[in-house]
Amino acid sequence: MHHGGVGAIRSLGRLGVPVHAVSEDRFTPAAVSRYTRGVHVWRTTGAEPQERLLAGLLRIGERIGRPALLIPTDEEAAVLVAEHQDALNHRFLFPRNPEGLVRAVASKQGLHELCLRHGVSTPRAAFPESRAEVLDFARTAVFPVVAKNRDPFARRASPAVPGTTRIDDAETLAALAEAWGEHPGVVLQEYLPRADAEDWIVHMHTSAAEDARVLFTAVKARSWPPHAGMTAMAVTTPNDELAQLSADFCKEIGFAGVCDLDWRFDRRDGRYKLLDFNPRIGAQFRLFETRARVDLVRALHLHLTGRRIPAAPQIEGRRIVVENIDLLARLAYRGSDYRTPSLPPRSRWTETELGWWAKDDPLPFPVMLARSVRPGLRYVAATRTRHA
Repeated sequence: MHHGGVGAIRSLGRLGVPVHAVSEDRFTPAAVSRYTRGVHVWRTTGAEPQERLLAGLLRIGERIGRPALLIPTDEEAAVLVAEHQDALNHRFLFPRNPEGLVRAVASKQGLHELCLRHGVSTPRAAFPESRAEVLDFARTAVFPVVAKNRDPFARRASPAVPGTTRIDDAETLAALAEAWGEHPGVVLQEYLPRADAEDWIVHMHTSAAEDARVLFTAVKARSWPPHAGMTAMAVTTPNDELAQLSADFCKEIGFAGVCDLDWRFDRRDGRYKLLDFNPRIGAQFRLFETRARVDLVRALHLHLTGRRIPAAPQIEGRRIVVENIDLLARLAYRGSDYRTPSLPPRSRWTETELGWWAKDDPLPFPVMLARSVRPGLRYVAATRTRHA
């Protein structure tokens, strides 16, 4: 159920590149895309030993039978590839990074420490090691706060929260701490009030070769869950300051490849604060294209196959709408007086990219709808239980 994975399949498939998908079964949106050349059914949870996951990847590489570009779509896959570079190198093409870096940026605590070390603004955060430390934090914290799972892989085996979660008072935090046990794998982060903040996303391909860098910026208009979750609607907007800030940070830490950075502009102090660093393609990467029609996946493919990436600016006013979550987001934002000041007016929107529907590849859309019913009902039931 990852529209970014479907987007990657379409992006390369439309150019004639044969694309293979690792899928939990044969009836996922990625598996039914007309551009998927091969489906490798492999149901995993992310809680398996890394050796088992590595062996499975190598078997898939052997079946493909030729060098293949590896495109992770979540943090666990990105960490797995980065930490087994030598073993995977003879089967796959992927950017190489310094040891431990990908795990560090994918970890909320690791990213926080890197930001402090390199002078990049980031929200204040606490990393409690015990239930007692959570309760101590609750006694002095300024609410609301945001809770996130701290580390990749651990969030699969024993998630503290289902995703980014806003906590409004000490009583709610104490109740959640009961379920977290004695060793909570959680980060408690300062909440930047929506009335004083604005959400931005930066997507980038970078390497040691300066001419291989491709960088995009966009302002987020709606997200799901509201003001804290995945992008539901965003529009590409130039932001030279944020672009330079992102490029400098990646250069200083030595990151190579594609990444998806979430920033929040805090109008109270005029600073951009880094919330998340995803060391892989973002789900909404198809929002971004240059005027040469290069997106991040195409840039990665060109670079890793030894070809030049055409230099061209990003297309401004390009919009993405992720149909299933934007419907929920629209309902949640209805009646709100919040506005996104940097959002371009509708008259300057130039193109719209849909997360799921594509005229030349229609099947992923109904499969997405069918597979959304059960999770959607579970979410509604859980929401009613929380508010009962």
